[in-house]
Amino acid sequence: MSYIDVTGKTEEEAIRKALAQLGMDRDDVSVEILERAKSGFLGIGGHDARVRVTYGPEEAPVEEPAPLPQKPVKKAEEKSVKKTEKPVKAAQPKSVVAEKPVREEKAAPCEEMLPLCEDDNAKRIAAFLTGLLAHMESAAQVKVYETEKGRYKAILEGEKLGALIGRRGETLDAIQQLANYAVNSGADKRIRIHVDAENYRAKREQSLESLAQKVAVKVTKYRRSVTLEPMNAYERHVIHSALQEVAGVNTYSIGSEPNRRVVVAYDRDKR
Repeated sequence: MSYIDVTGKTEEEAIRKALAQLGMDRDDVSVEILERAKSGFLGIGGHDARVRVTYGPEEAPVEEPAPLPQKPVKKAEEKSVKKTEKPVKAAQPKSVVAEKPVREEKAAPCEEMLPLCEDDNAKRIAAFLTGLLAHMESAAQVKVYETEKGRYKAILEGEKLGALIGRRGETLDAIQQLANYAVNSGADKRIRIHVDAENYRAKREQSLESLAQKVAVKVTKYRRSVTLEPMNAYERHVIHSALQEVAGVNTYSIGSEPNRRVVVAYDRDKR
């Protein structure tokens, strides 16, 4: 694999400069922070951030290590565990990578704090999604908010929205892609449309962050790379961000859409 070293006033600025120089997206590369930005005292002794961006195909195929064999539990033992009111939890082994503490589930964003958007873009978004939902025989209602300039969030509300979300959000992703394509087709200025239902996006992000930490523990324990399941660009970005500063691991993406995957690789240099 190849790499370039880039500096910037902040780590994020250095990463943006590297991506612009390479013409790649964040999930196409792996980022290592070589030196953090330092402001200094009264402007003296400060220095820019320096990052190393690695890109290119992996040098060797990777595979997930086989899970450790577990001792089967006998029926008699199962009954005894059920009778006890508070079964004792087994002590967790210490690991090189510390897992993040368990967080409370992310609360649903307070869209009610934003006024419903009724500009031309919002009307086109609502009209398209309402028609699409009618074809899907769904009675869900559409509410559109402008979260920032040029970015809109469409919330699908109603009962039994599981069919609109689909397995791992695949149906919701397809609805979002169709909305972006249809509304932006022929438009002078492109807008971004984010479609959500039952706060699925936030729940999925939390699940991916938890997965990333568990995989990082496994990678440092076995010192072998792990290839995750295919994910879309946003989900790959969540994994990359979650493990960007975790010692002992590095991340990069392989494959092509829609089967592009994140590889969590053991990195001895980051120890």
